[in-house]
Amino acid sequence: MTTIISLQDAALALDSNAGRVEILHGVTLDVHKGETLALVGPSGSGKSSLLMLMGGLERATGGEVSALGQKLTDLSEDALARFRRSSMGIVFQNFHLIPTMTALENVATPLELAGHRDAMARARAELEAVGLDHRADHYPNQLSGGEQQRVALARASAPSPQILLADEPTGNLDQATGEIIMDLLFDLHAKRGTTLVLVTHSNALARRCSRVIRLRDGRIAPQTDAAA
Repeated sequence: MTTIISLQDAALALDSNAGRVEILHGVTLDVHKGETLALVGPSGSGKSSLLMLMGGLERATGGEVSALGQKLTDLSEDALARFRRSSMGIVFQNFHLIPTMTALENVATPLELAGHRDAMARARAELEAVGLDHRADHYPNQLSGGEQQRVALARASAPSPQILLADEPTGNLDQATGEIIMDLLFDLHAKRGTTLVLVTHSNALARRCSRVIRLRDGRIAPQTDAAA
């Protein structure tokens, strides 16, 4: 199996008013090309922090983090941004759409930043793929939470990234809407061969993944091949 993300003894510590806080402790983990991996565990266990290390949104304070053969721990902030733009899509629980842009413009933004001349046409196709082409000219505040998350998913997948990271993608949604987002995530994975890593509290979502990693107190607990 081809390793697409690798963490070797990765640690994360952040400064706070109360002093240095150790969040992740010596995490070693390989993510394989094309797999679907769920990061699960109680609140505060380090799931989202681990995902942020994988995406280069947090910089490891110890060990190494690599993705697609690039040592993220060695890259500058600008280089990290370029790497994410070309190779990764990230979906957040709170959507992070630009409120002054329409759904179409939100999806087109990463394509335009990457220099694609057909950014608008590709963005419209991505909105159609998530069933929202009829909402292309609406602004985020005119969309429901589920619709906003579908726009966020379209934006993340528009550049055809090799890696898709999702942090509690169904966390702010009702059960029925969350199931729609789950179906879309796994449909994109199946059609495009994207490696999918997601953080979730949802047992239903974790069970759909090919592998589950459990975290506890910033460390990986014994692994299983399927969610319990």
